[in-house]
Amino acid sequence: MHVFLTGASGYIGSSVLRALLAHGHQVTAVVRSDQKAQAVRDAGGQAVVGDLSDTELVRRLAHESDAVVHTASAESVDPDFTATVTEAFSGTSKPFVHTGGIFTFGDSTDISEQSPVDPPELTAWRAPIEARVRASDARTTIVAPGIVYGRGAGIPAMFVGDGEHEVRLVGDGSQRWTTVHVDDLGELYVLAVQRGEQDGYVVAATGDNPTVREIAEAGAHGSPVVAESADDSRERLGRAYADALLLHQEASGAHARAAFGWNPTRPTLVEDLASGSSAR
Repeated sequence: MHVFLTGASGYIGSSVLRALLAHGHQVTAVVRSDQKAQAVRDAGGQAVVGDLSDTELVRRLAHESDAVVHTASAESVDPDFTATVTEAFSGTSKPFVHTGGIFTFGDSTDISEQSPVDPPELTAWRAPIEARVRASDARTTIVAPGIVYGRGAGIPAMFVGDGEHEVRLVGDGSQRWTTVHVDDLGELYVLAVQRGEQDGYVVAATGDNPTVREIAEAGAHGSPVVAESADDSRERLGRAYADALLLHQEASGAHARAAFGWNPTRPTLVEDLASGSSAR
């Protein structure tokens, strides 16, 4: 398939690019600089330097492609981008895979595709966009990743210690995060493209739900791990971001395995951090 990919130079998008190419798909990515375009070409994809706010460019690339994967989600871009793609794909069998997020579900010990949404301020903008994507008559799948880690990046990298300076928890660290390795996530996007569901939704979580304290202790590597109050976390990180990270979220990812045939194989988050592979 010829896939139009956004966010190919980003954390999730670069993993999706690698996975699509590894499975024999042709990829065209829109990037914002010549340097990023060269990185896509070096990986084996094709690149177009442009802006996702250019609806004519988006419409043309969508019509020229067999599928669209959107990982460059942003509040300023998503409404027009998703409207353009769903309109271009209306009445066709071309799949559009859109990126959601686990924060959308708020506090929950059993997040599934049927869970009600209760987003924090940080990601409240996602819910109406996702609703419009799902209401379209295009073949759409929304992938909602858990906390993404691996390759030395992602939110959990904030807990990588140097053996000397404090590693600060978010709150007291008792909350659980549902997680997914970035390379396992890339494989799920490929499956979503190939499956091409009508109004599909999949929670991208491996079923590994460690506490924030467990995560920090694995990544500290000798640094002292220090708890703080929720208000102190809000002051340090910003209220909206801290409130999202203070959420207690658990998921099994059962639907991804059963319906998509997904088989995550990478190390768990705690294993990844303890091994030192995420050290900065």
